Amino acid sequence: MQTIYIRFYAIMTPSRYLFVWILGLGAMVCANADSAKIEFFEKKVRPTLAKYCYECHSAKSEKVKGGLLLDTKLGIRKGGDTGPAMVPGDLKESLLIESIHWKNEDLQMPPKKKLPSAVIKALESWVKMGAPDPRTGQTVVKDEIDIEAGKKFWAFQPLDHAEPKVRKQKWVRTSIDRFVKAGLEAKGLSPATDADKATLIRRVFFDLTGLPPSPDQVEGFLANDAPDAFEQVVDSLLASPQFGVRWGRHWLDVARYAESNGMERNAAFPHAWRFRDYVVDSFNEDKPFDQFIREQLAGDLLPGETTDERMVATGFLAMGPKSLNNRNSAEFKMDLVDEQIDVTTRAFMGLTVACARCHDHKFDPIATEDYYSMAGIFKSTHALFGGGGSGVRQTTKLLELQDGRKEPGEQKINHAKLMAESQSQLKLLNKKIASLKKEFKGKYKLAPEYKVTISEIKKTQAELKKNRARATKSKKQTGALAMGARDGKPEDAKVHIRGNVDTLGKAITRGFPQVLDFSDIEIDPSQSGRLQLAEWIADPANPLTPRVLANRVWHHLFGRGIVSTVDNFGETGERPSNLPLLDYLAARFVENGWSVKKLVREVVLSRAYQLSSAHDPANAKIDPDNAFFWKMNQRRLDAESMRDAMLAVSGRVILSPAEGSPVQKMDGNIGRNPKQLEELRKAKLDNRSIYLPVARQAIPEVLKTFDFAEPSIIVGRRDVTTVPTQALFLLNSDFVITQSKALAEGLAQVRKEDQINHAFRLLFARLPTSGEKIRTQSFLDDCMKYEDSELQAWTTVCQALLASAEFRYLN
Repeated sequence: MQTIYIRFYAIMTPSRYLFVWILGLGAMVCANADSAKIEFFEKKVRPTLAKYCYECHSAKSEKVKGGLLLDTKLGIRKGGDTGPAMVPGDLKESLLIESIHWKNEDLQMPPKKKLPSAVIKALESWVKMGAPDPRTGQTVVKDEIDIEAGKKFWAFQPLDHAEPKVRKQKWVRTSIDRFVKAGLEAKGLSPATDADKATLIRRVFFDLTGLPPSPDQVEGFLANDAPDAFEQVVDSLLASPQFGVRWGRHWLDVARYAESNGMERNAAFPHAWRFRDYVVDSFNEDKPFDQFIREQLAGDLLPGETTDERMVATGFLAMGPKSLNNRNSAEFKMDLVDEQIDVTTRAFMGLTVACARCHDHKFDPIATEDYYSMAGIFKSTHALFGGGGSGVRQTTKLLELQDGRKEPGEQKINHAKLMAESQSQLKLLNKKIASLKKEFKGKYKLAPEYKVTISEIKKTQAELKKNRARATKSKKQTGALAMGARDGKPEDAKVHIRGNVDTLGKAITRGFPQVLDFSDIEIDPSQSGRLQLAEWIADPANPLTPRVLANRVWHHLFGRGIVSTVDNFGETGERPSNLPLLDYLAARFVENGWSVKKLVREVVLSRAYQLSSAHDPANAKIDPDNAFFWKMNQRRLDAESMRDAMLAVSGRVILSPAEGSPVQKMDGNIGRNPKQLEELRKAKLDNRSIYLPVARQAIPEVLKTFDFAEPSIIVGRRDVTTVPTQALFLLNSDFVITQSKALAEGLAQVRKEDQINHAFRLLFARLPTSGEKIRTQSFLDDCMKYEDSELQAWTTVCQALLASAEFRYLN
């Protein structure tokens, strides 16, 4: 066992010294974000340049204005007559950014109309991140896309079922091991040693449930010598409701789940939590993934009864951020369609089809016409997201669920009819008053009928007012509501030249990208086409869908995908390090009825998963990134697992699902309510982290600090950073201090001579070495000198243990 070292830091606070004790081997892990940045350029920047700039600043321009070319990387950095248009990372020195803000009367671009605020923010973000740009130094006018040639790309090829041969059969336990071993042998690599049982049980508990094993669970596994001891643990974890919490969160990252809109109008999505619960339940019941696809894309169109569950599932299409302030309804609709195309094709198939909105895809065999064939499907769909609030220009109704509708036979009051009757009665009464005036002249008020008629008028006016209010209220949705989608008027979309809604080309028949012509599914002309799209994506003959999901599963269990760019299987993505292994997993996934649990089970029972993370210099020289999986990657716990583990070891975690969400009581534009935003950031909840509110621009502090997925975009692979704010959080956070105190109170119930042992078993699933025990006791003794009580001293020690690298990392 590797001995861990201890560092002490003494920090003066107003009342006492706080000792920060860091155990273990620290690791600075920075994910390679190049691929994500290039995706940002292709999705947000290149279309903007093509739409607003190329007419005057590209090689195709009749006359290049100002000597500035923006259609190449070299051109945009070299600039024109006035100097460089853009300086990577420097907004102030970038003339491009200055020009689009229109603050300088002599420098306003585009000259006719200022860019939308969302576009300006995207360009600023691009410059801040270093202006990644995959374009070559010369202008390249791409010929017409060659679909047939494109079909030869590895990702579009059918799954290959051939099993490899390996030289050393003894090491192999499962079919997965055979593929891994063949990949290692081809590169001259040797597998690491097997992990010890304590390491293995901690690893699999976190991987499958996001929680640490209890000391009793660890002891039970260590004492179980049965050949299937580990298999028993795996099966119990797969059956646990905490499995859905853990693996449901993985999918929510991809589905860009959030409870508010974000952007310039951060309207609350108070019913988004229903989609969250749907995802958790789906993973717990091991819903076949092909059915999971169909429900999210077309749950309202599936044969049979349209259940609440299926309606809630379509929230997948309504969850994205939207420019709710956009006055141009056509542009708003097409931006929404673009976002739906992007999430659908990348989440399920790893394809960046949305990059073909303004022009043929620059890298993949996807034509602009392919894009608009899919755009017609979503243009024929109504996304129901709500988005209400003062000043919000783009709003919709929501789906009304079955349990929110009136029961059959319940009397329904027609307030509009009652209003019409009251108005007719008022007309008759007013005519009667007019008749009295004519008959009695100036003494009409003395007539016996006058007072009776006036009384009737007041009574009728009151009824009219009451029914008008009831009619207005009856138009509002008051039952159980959800975000989702339903069909609109079926129609094909016209090509938008350069993505512009005002310059339309020919209409394109609704359909699917030509490069994937494995199916003869045709769009039902009476529907949007979402059902056929779902069937096409979930077709077993579609090689991308099972490959992408199998790769996501491998990524979550190994810390790296076989294709490291988990959301991009196109030309700009990475190639698979072991394609035969990926194809085997994808084929098994389909053969086993698209069962995620069966796939996870087969992977974790492989010897490859059960390897140690021991370093080998010879292997590292050949494969420094461990792309061929000769060892298990050491991984930091994600934000939710770290928080949930702290709650678990302190004894405070609530494992039952939380009901609803704090966002439910927040309606309107929460972005303009600092109090609500702060309430969401500081949300206090002892349930699992998946139940914390996830409002865009107001992510809870504990999640944001430790690289939580940005909920406005598709995130299949989270960044892993090590920054000072994380250490400060562990030092100063009320949450960490609260869990430290609760953990100390729990240790106080243990015999003094066993307290340190028990603390290590709780947090690290092992006993301390003799040296660690001595140093821990010495640190506790030092704390006793500065604290007011033994409980406070133990609280400081517990906080140091929770902040240790060993607690935050998986070996």
